[in-house]
Amino acid sequence: MMRILITGICGFVGSTLAHAWIDAGISHTLYGIDNLSRPGSERNRLALRRLGITVLHGDIRLASDFESLPAVDWVIDAAANPSVLAGIDGLTNSRQLVEHNLFGTVNLLEYCRGRRAGFILMSTSRVYSLAQLRKIRVKPEDGAFRLVPDQQIPGLSEHGVSENFSTDPPLSLYGTAKLASEQLALEYGSAFEFPVWINRCGVLAGAGQFGRPDQGIFSYWIHSWAARRPLSYIGFNGMGWQVRDCLHPRDLVSLIERPEA
Repeated sequence: MMRILITGICGFVGSTLAHAWIDAGISHTLYGIDNLSRPGSERNRLALRRLGITVLHGDIRLASDFESLPAVDWVIDAAANPSVLAGIDGLTNSRQLVEHNLFGTVNLLEYCRGRRAGFILMSTSRVYSLAQLRKIRVKPEDGAFRLVPDQQIPGLSEHGVSENFSTDPPLSLYGTAKLASEQLALEYGSAFEFPVWINRCGVLAGAGQFGRPDQGIFSYWIHSWAARRPLSYIGFNGMGWQVRDCLHPRDLVSLIERPEA
């Protein structure tokens, strides 16, 4: 049994991981911290507390909010502004994005250093180079885009993009903040000798997600279809041929349970 702190526990990913552990009957002691800034967070907090999970109100951007946190064995960082448009969409500014997605990581790593806790970062596939991604050639086949075979692009295969793909900028402000968080985490883990694991997730989606087009396109599409709202496709000639991966956070639990793998 381990003691685990989940940051952003009242968000979609954090709350889903917590529920998955409880449902699986795995007897870890779970703690969570969340600043409750997003709509729906309070509802998730009440549900988590009913399960016996300790949920603390705090902001990872504030180092002082870590002083009263209990000691744990692992920290799972699921707290971030999850939108690739963050900092440029007019809803948040660039400083807020960096404070949430990078400076908050620094505070978490300092906490791990002081408590000798392992660190698991929920990162993103948005860390890959936009310029190199644009070089990938695709063709429509059976109503969907397929990769043109035998492209000589490092990190690209018939299976898609791997961790060896270029991370040269530009990536987006969001992607750059997450990539910097990855590098800092690896440096902290090496310098202070605590384990660090990074999961570059693609599109995380599923039941319980707030269906917004900038964060949960799958949920947004399903909710819009159910409500008979008009839908349109942009980019790639507007034909809807785009293909994206989709992963439910619940499926991450088995991976997190076996970090040595």
